[in-house]
Amino acid sequence: MDNSKRRASTKVPDKICQYGSECYRKNPIHFKEFSHPHLESILTEAPAKNKYRIPDELSMSREVVLDQLKIIEQIYPELVNSNTPPSKYSKNNTSLAVPPASFSTESPAKTSPSKHSPSDGQGKLKNSPIPKPVNAKATGEAGSSTSVSKPQSKSNAVADLFAERRAKMAKLRAEEPKKPESQPSTSGQQARKQSDPPKQQSGVSLKKVIPRNIEDYYPVVAPRGQMAAKLAAAAPYNYFLTTITDAKVTHSEPLSITFQELLDSSLGELECSVQMNFMVDIGWLMGHYFFAGYENRPLLILYGDETPELKMVSAKKPNITAVKVNIATPFGVHHTKMGLYGYTDGSMRVVVSTANLYEDDWHNRTQGLWVSPRLPPMPEDADTGAGDSRTGFRESLISYLNSYKIGHLQPWVARIQKTDFSEVNVFLVASVPGGHLNTPKGPLWGHPRMGYLLGKHSAPIDDTCPLVAQSSSIGSLGPNPQSWVLSEVMASFRRDSAPIGLRRVPAFKMIFPSFSNVRNSHDHLLGGGCLPYMKATHDKQLWLKDYLHQWKSDSRNRTKAVPHIKTYCRWSHRGLYWFLLTSANLSKAAWGVYNKSAKFEAPLRINSYEAGVLFLPKFVIEDNFFPMESKLGQQHPRFPMPYDVPIIPYAPEDTPFFMDYLRG
Repeated sequence: MDNSKRRASTKVPDKICQYGSECYRKNPIHFKEFSHPHLESILTEAPAKNKYRIPDELSMSREVVLDQLKIIEQIYPELVNSNTPPSKYSKNNTSLAVPPASFSTESPAKTSPSKHSPSDGQGKLKNSPIPKPVNAKATGEAGSSTSVSKPQSKSNAVADLFAERRAKMAKLRAEEPKKPESQPSTSGQQARKQSDPPKQQSGVSLKKVIPRNIEDYYPVVAPRGQMAAKLAAAAPYNYFLTTITDAKVTHSEPLSITFQELLDSSLGELECSVQMNFMVDIGWLMGHYFFAGYENRPLLILYGDETPELKMVSAKKPNITAVKVNIATPFGVHHTKMGLYGYTDGSMRVVVSTANLYEDDWHNRTQGLWVSPRLPPMPEDADTGAGDSRTGFRESLISYLNSYKIGHLQPWVARIQKTDFSEVNVFLVASVPGGHLNTPKGPLWGHPRMGYLLGKHSAPIDDTCPLVAQSSSIGSLGPNPQSWVLSEVMASFRRDSAPIGLRRVPAFKMIFPSFSNVRNSHDHLLGGGCLPYMKATHDKQLWLKDYLHQWKSDSRNRTKAVPHIKTYCRWSHRGLYWFLLTSANLSKAAWGVYNKSAKFEAPLRINSYEAGVLFLPKFVIEDNFFPMESKLGQQHPRFPMPYDVPIIPYAPEDTPFFMDYLRG
């Protein structure tokens, strides 16, 4: 039975991948959403598992095809040696959602991390089956976890990101340009036409990728022309979460936004922009600019993860300048997620985010964004020192941009110097790679910068109020809490404007998704692709288990949306004393660690670029704390926490989610 007949008689995905046999994606979620007839045929004709007969026309991409077949086989095991395809994938499929068994008590040196089974933290084996790792590369970012950020490691998740794009470019370079074959029409997508121009070596072709209707390209589309009103209604916090594709209630929430809304015409007519990020899918990004009508406006991209498409995009789109941010140490990455938007009337806007610029990060993951108000140009005769905010945001932003030492940013620095930032009510808290000492204006980067700002501006906080950290990755923290978390992070984050004196160290709590949290997410275990925490790292800091708490966000309809957001805060029964939204995970690479062997002043060593915004009540609502509940007659709106309070500690049987679950 041919594929079309089998597809008609069974419930396989309705949509056929528009790339056909040229698809090089390795994201398991992609194979749950789209059918790939050429791969299904290979599996149904396979005599047994891992015994594939790959046609000659696919031999040039044999390695990619093998990886794709293993992913599909994991999702549809009944396909192998069968004349009928599997039933439509159900999100309740339990092949990847079984309860965790404990990891073996065997030492890490004797047991490969990728072969570990899930752990309950007690070292005892359970009778429940071990979740079989997906034999595909995870799509999460290793960001600031030094245990997984070594680029020379073949098993590194970061090195494998966008592997399908690299494979695609290798094939394109080996082939002469040719007209693409026509693709079958699919529901909601435009078929490729024989009349399309030859494929370009840059690998970027908006004509082939983008259909006529934005609804056919992006799963969540907000009404046009309403973002300015939504932003005004979000004052004074201007703090949003991204919409969740599988949680429809979030599609119309006033504090949920899509990337397309950042380009909405109501915010201003875009003249030029900058996107600074770690991972950038240029096709996905340019699709948004295309639908907003800005595909030909100047765009500068600073990125961390190299792809052939980014290297060659200027040849296809001269208005785009893409610059890879190089970092001297192999343990650092360009992890900042920030956008600068310049408008034709001379005004501009700044957006600080936690999301990479590619499809999955804006799909079913919890992400946070701060969107600045419109920042008008200063009058021509204004004093050069005028126009900054009480928080010094403009000065901090200029210092941060200058740290790149990239000439393409200088026109933006000049523009920012002539822009009125007085309406900004948050502080910029950033990290820059290198060794740093204090300055006359205090420390500029990393956790000492947080300590300086809190010590100068935070209202006095009772020592019984814990620090609550929440991130999507955890670095190597040391053999005990005192190694770095208590001695450095807490030393900075505990600060307030009260005299230090003889005060006790506040409690430390950490929110990180458990195996159960991820298993019950919208994408089940595959949702953990953005959580690059490794079992080998955890084995060296088992003390952390006592500090871990569940991810739960019923109040924001995001309990099932795995968090890629990063936040740090302190609260009591009175309210929220401060809140930090940032790209920085809990790691030394992101926040810095003091070089204690220095003879004189110990420099702070930071490996990665990071950026976040600090909300302090004194500057946002002229009070000592933010309200965390809505009450009748309340003067200020409650602060929109991304998770439920109170937070819930891990149960004895819980274990953190490890990236090992998704690696073969």
